Formats: sequence, C-alpha cells, structure tokens
Amino acid sequence: MTNDNQSSHTQGRLADEEVIDLQQYWRTLMRNKWGILGFALAITVLTILVVFSMKPVYKATATLLIESQQANVVSIEEVYGLDKSNSEYFLTQFEIIKSRRLAEKVVKKLSLQEHPEFNQEPFLSFNWREMLPFDLPENDDAAGMSAAEVERIALNKFIDGFSARLAIVPIRKTQLVKISFEANDPKLAADVANAIGVAYIESNLEAKLEVTMQASSWLSERLGGLKADVNAAEKALQDFLDAENLVGEEGGTTIANKELELISSKHIEAKRDRLNLESHYNQIQVAKGSVRLYELVPGVLQDRTVQEFKRQLLEVELKRSDLAKRYGSKHPSMIAVQSEVANARNSLNSQIKSVINGIKSDYQAALASERSLEKALARTREGLQVLGRKEYKRKELENEAESKRAVYDTFLQRFNETNATGDLNSANARIIDPAIVPSLPEKPKKKLIIVAAFVASLMFGVVFAFLLEALNNTIQTARDVESKLSATLLGVLPLLKQDKKNPHPSYREFLESNHSSFAESVRTIRTGIVLSALDNPHKVLAVTSTMPDEGKTSVAINMAFALGQMEKVLLIGADMRRPAFNKALGIDKHAIGLSNFVAGTAKLEDCIQHLDEGGIDVLPAGTIPPNPLELLSSQRFSKALRVLEGQYDRIVIDTAPSQSVSDAMVISPLVGGMIYVVKADSTTYQQAKAGIKRLKDVNAPLIGVVLNQVNTKKAAKYYGGDYGGYYDTYGYAEDSKNTA
Repeated sequence: MTNDNQSSHTQGRLADEEVIDLQQYWRTLMRNKWGILGFALAITVLTILVVFSMKPVYKATATLLIESQQANVVSIEEVYGLDKSNSEYFLTQFEIIKSRRLAEKVVKKLSLQEHPEFNQEPFLSFNWREMLPFDLPENDDAAGMSAAEVERIALNKFIDGFSARLAIVPIRKTQLVKISFEANDPKLAADVANAIGVAYIESNLEAKLEVTMQASSWLSERLGGLKADVNAAEKALQDFLDAENLVGEEGGTTIANKELELISSKHIEAKRDRLNLESHYNQIQVAKGSVRLYELVPGVLQDRTVQEFKRQLLEVELKRSDLAKRYGSKHPSMIAVQSEVANARNSLNSQIKSVINGIKSDYQAALASERSLEKALARTREGLQVLGRKEYKRKELENEAESKRAVYDTFLQRFNETNATGDLNSANARIIDPAIVPSLPEKPKKKLIIVAAFVASLMFGVVFAFLLEALNNTIQTARDVESKLSATLLGVLPLLKQDKKNPHPSYREFLESNHSSFAESVRTIRTGIVLSALDNPHKVLAVTSTMPDEGKTSVAINMAFALGQMEKVLLIGADMRRPAFNKALGIDKHAIGLSNFVAGTAKLEDCIQHLDEGGIDVLPAGTIPPNPLELLSSQRFSKALRVLEGQYDRIVIDTAPSQSVSDAMVISPLVGGMIYVVKADSTTYQQAKAGIKRLKDVNAPLIGVVLNQVNTKKAAKYYGGDYGGYYDTYGYAEDSKNTA
C-alpha cells in the first residue's frame, strides 16, 4: 500500500511538472511589460529615423517575349546547330540575359560608371589614415598591375553591383520574361530595363551573324576539299572502266546475260535434237547393216522418198504378180518385170541407205553442235562471272563517287543558303511591354519595415524577458522556498519604503505601525514558530541568513517584539562582527554586552538593557572582539545561555550569516530552533541551499525560512496565487508604507 502511495505521489508530481503554466508565462510578461514595450519603442523610433533617412529605390520592369520558333526563309538551324524545341533553350536565354557580358555592354552603352547615382560622395568622408599616430603599410594588391588591369578590376566590381540591382523573372507557362532594375533615379531604372532587353536582342542578332559568317567560312573551306574528293572518285571510276574495257550502263553485263540466255536456249534445242536423233541412231546401230531392219527405223519409215520407192516397188511387184499368172519366168515380159522389180528394190535400198546415212550424219552433227554449245555456254558463264566481279568493283567506285558528289551537293546547297540569308537575320525576341518611368518607389516599404521592426523588437523583448526569467535563480516566491530549498516557509515580510531619514524602516515598523501588513506578517511568523513546537517550545531561537544585508537583524528584532507581547523575551546580538543592534534599537554603540560578559570583563546583569517601548530585554553584542567564534564556542557562553533560559520565557539570538562565518553552526547545538532569513529577489537559491545545507550538516534545529523584503503589490500582481490577497485578507493593505 505504501509503494502504491509513493508511486501515485511520484506520478502526480511528474504530471504537475509537465503541465505548462500559462499563467506563469503571463506573469513573466506582465513583470517585464514596460521593459519590453520600452525596448520595442526605442527600436521602432530608431528604425523610423533610419527608414526616413534612406533614399527611395524605384523599380522599372520591361517584358520581353522570347520566341521558341522562328519563321526562317531557309533551314539555317541545321547549320547553326540550334534546337529550340526543349525547355533548356529558355533557361539558356534567361542566363544569357543575366550574363556579365550583356551587363557590361549596357554599362558601357549608357556610361553608367559616370552616372551621378553611382558616383555619390559619402556623407562623412575623411582620411582615417591621417588620424593615426603611425604609418600603415600601403595595400600592395594593385602593385605591378597595368592601368588596363586595374580598370578591368574596377569594372568587374561595378558590374557586380550593377547585377545585384538587376532581376530576371520568367513568367510561368509562357515565353515572357520580366526584366527589372532598381535605382534611386526612376528614369535610370526604366532606361536600364529597356536597355537590357535591347542589348539581348542585339546580342542575339550579332551571335547569329557571327555564326553565319563562321558557317560560310567553314563551308567554303570544306567545299574545296569535297570537290577534290569528288574529282578523284570519278577519275578512279573512269580509269577502272577504261582498264577493264567496260562499256554500257552496267559495263556489258546486260549483253553477257542476253548472250548466256541465247546460248542456253540453243544448247537446249541442240540437246533436244540430239536426243531425238540418238534413238534413231541407236536403232541403226542395232540393225548392223540389215536393210530390212533399216526399214523399221522410224526415220526411214517417215521418209517420203522411201515411201514413194516402196509404192513403186509394190506396183512393180503387183505387175510381176499379174504377169506371172500369164507368163512363165522366161517370158520377156517377166524378164522385163523382174528387171523393174530389181531396179525398184535397188532404188529403195539405195534410198534407205541414203536416209540411214542422213540420220547418222544428222546425229553426228547434232552431237557436235551440242558439245560446241556446251563449251560456248561454259565460256560465257566464266566470262559473266569475271564481268560480275568487274561490275561489283565498278559499282563500288560508282557509289563512292555518287556519295561524295551528294555530300558536295549538300554542302554547296548549305553554302548557297547561308550566303543568301546572311543579311536576313530575324530576332528571336522582342520587347512587348517597355519599361516606363515609375512614379512610386518600390522600397523602402516604410510602413512594413516599421511594423516589422516593432513586432520583431517586441518578440525579441519577450524572448529576452523569458531568458532573464530562466536565468533568474533568486528566491522570489513562497513556492520557490518549498520547491528550490525544500524548506518550510514560516512567513513573508513585505518590503517597506526607504528614504534618507529612515534607511531601515523595518527596525521599528512593528512598534510604530502595529496594524500594518508588516506587523501582521510578523505575528503570522510568530504564530508559526509557536505552533511548530507546542509540546516542547523553542525557548532559544537563533536567526541567521545566507549573506549579509538580508534582514536577519530586522527579523530577530521584530520577532522579539512580537514574542514580547505574550512572553518575557531576551534579545541577544550574537553577530559580533557587524553588529546592527545598537543603531537599530537606539543603544549606545560603546555599550557593554555579550562580548564583554563572555570575556569576563563585565557582569551579565550589567550587560542586559531593558527596552520599555518594546517590553523586552536586550543583550547587545558589546565591544567587537578579535575572536568572536572562540567566544561563542566557549563554556562561559554556554553556561550563560543556560542561566538565561531559566530567567526568560523566550530568547532570540541574532547571529552571523551562515555562508560568511561559522558562528551559526557553533550556536546551533545550544538553541531550540533556528530561523533562516532569505532576501526575496536577491539571494540565489544555490547560495541559500548551500547555507541551509551547512546547518543541516551539523544537525541544526531549523524551523523554517522567512522570505524577507518582498514587494507585495508587485508580487501579488505578477506572482498571482503565491501572494494574491495574502496581505489584504486582514484589511491592512491600505498602509502607505508598503511598496507598490
């Protein structure tokens, strides 16, 4: 259960730390509002002075149209090598407009280096070298340079400043570009903007003319070499034709092909004739000289003469057959018929042999013709192959000559086109909206600058206020006491007005203004002390602080006065180094006191004085000793304190600051409780924490912390919940002595 409570407490504390306290931010701003506003107003006034002392700057703008395609008379782009179809072309033109070369051309054309705007004398001009008591070495940067080089460097610097005033802004999704120039002289701004556009157009035309001239020169040189190449190629072709005896369009190839076709057809016919005769010839060879077998040869059978002789032989044989029926073999008619038959037979045989010989002769002739045609065909084919190789070489030479001729003709055409269009250069841009002299300045935008300066300074003041707040490590609020010092807050004492007559009003405020908020605060602290130990009251109280001047003496005096209203109280001044008691309470500064008693030079009852006004007894510090710490740590002081405890209800001791000396640590074992005083908005929490730690290291009975000299009205206004209504609750806020 305990672990759960601790976990819940830790989570709750972390959640509180993570919450952004907007009210705290607002209070920070309210605490520093006059400083922030004062700083913002000062910066704004300074800005107004600067802005109204600035010269007005006028801006003139000319609009230029850059055409992506031109209506050329002939196609010169191929000679120039320009491709305007891509977006890089426009980007290139924009860079050309912004180029140093173009800017230099405009600077020289308008003589801007001599223009009054660029040759203004400074408001304060003096030779600061003459004011020095010693001589400085001269600048050797220009040593060894010629006048032209120095002039060139000066011109480059001038162009840098000129280009800084020039702005080239293309209009999206168009071919338009805005050329703007800023100058104190409105007419100069318009003249320069227009001059930049004109210079760009002229530069483009000059570039085209230069390219045209270069192209013409280059083409002229190339034409001479190409002409020689064409002549050489044509001569090589003609020499080859002459050497190889090639004539005709294709060098005789057509004739050779026709001859080959003719011989091939003749050879086919001769072969067909030979095949036809060869069958007859083979039959004749099979007959082996037999006339009867010869008669069966188709060529013999088809011969008309043989057929006629056969008819005659048949008629004679028919005649002999008729006569044989009437006559005998011896009959003259039979003999005559036999003679006719024999003659007819002989004639037939002779004709058959003649036909056979003719077939043989035809076959031999056909065979010879076929063989002759085969040889002629082979020769023709070989000749055609040789002619084909020659034709290949001829075509190669002819193609080479034609290609060189075509290149020559192309260059000649481009050369003629370039020369013909050398003076027909059309501009690729034109000014469609020339710059006019502006009537109103472009800058400075005085209202905008003043408002921006006010807002920026205001924001800077806010940031600086938060920075100071973050860097402020003093104890300012009751919350700081608890969170930063981890100590109990007994109460808060307000800051009282001071003047020369009353530099320490808090010493007697409780007595003189018993109903003031200061007095009520003292009573509140008294109540806290009393309630902190009801069962075992703190009879001896020690008051200390971190550093001097935090108001510990004031707290001790007022606490003694407050306790004296209810009890018998003794106030002891134990700060024997810087005693403030005597002056605060109106006691003689040479009066004997604690140091005299502890040193044994005076009796205790002689050292104690009674204050009728406050109703308390006082033991002042006495004579300042050389060794205060030894006196406070002595047995005599300890015994005296025990004796006084028996005589008084409450003893209040004002001791030295804990961070300065060790008096408080020495006294701490002898007291019942210690009050730690911290001056608000002055003591850092590191110092206060270190002082409290020193007391805790010696087990000092620390009751709590009193936050002193708090500007209550300011704290209630700027720290809200920590002080709001704290002093008004009792109805004493009308006290005129509280500070605002």
